[in-house]
Parts: sequence; C-alpha cells; structure tokens
Amino acid sequence: MKYMFLLYGDESADETPARLSPERASQWAEFHQLAEASGKLVGWNSLVPSTEAVTVRPDKDEFVETDGPYTETKEQLGGVYILECTDMNEALAFARKMPCSVHGVVEVRQVLGENAG
Repeated sequence: MKYMFLLYGDESADETPARLSPERASQWAEFHQLAEASGKLVGWNSLVPSTEAVTVRPDKDEFVETDGPYTETKEQLGGVYILECTDMNEALAFARKMPCSVHGVVEVRQVLGENAG
C-alpha cells in the first residue's frame, strides 16, 4: 500500500527547503537515504512557499481564484513523500523518523487507486 506523508511546518521559522540550516538539511538527507535504502521510497517533492499558491473555489456558476493557500494557518504544506508500506503502522514509524515531526506536523494518508505512483 502506498502512503502519502504531507509535511506541514511554519514557513517563517526557516523550515523551507531553501532556508534549512546545515544541521536540518543533514537530517533530511539522512531520512531520505533511509527511505531510499529501505526500498520504500516511491516519490517526494518540496513545494514553493504558500504565498505563491493560488486557490480555486466554486462560487455559484463560476470559479474564484484567490492568491495564497486554502486556509490561513500557522503551518503550511511544504512537501510530500510517498512510501510503499505494508500497513499504517509501518507508515507511522517512518513519519516519526521525519525531521519535521519534531517541529511541525506530518499527516499520513493511504493513497487510493492505480495512479498512486
């Protein structure tokens, strides 16, 4: 089963990929190597800052485009990982090893469908 790990953090706290400290960058490199070496890594990506997002919402018979993320929160979606795990317990074990789990939030969801990777 494939699981998506949605990585949330505070963009103003230097947790974006471009502004990571050398120590945090090393922690992410270590996690990435662990995921790759385990054979579980399906894919991953970082995202541009949420200030560059555009949100599309329905409004009666048309759509409205708004600059910025869907919701205003302290934590923004910063990236995703997709891992092939045997079950949710294994996925949660990987989530606990992600460096952002200490300072941010990792949402874990099973991926459905054939186009999962």
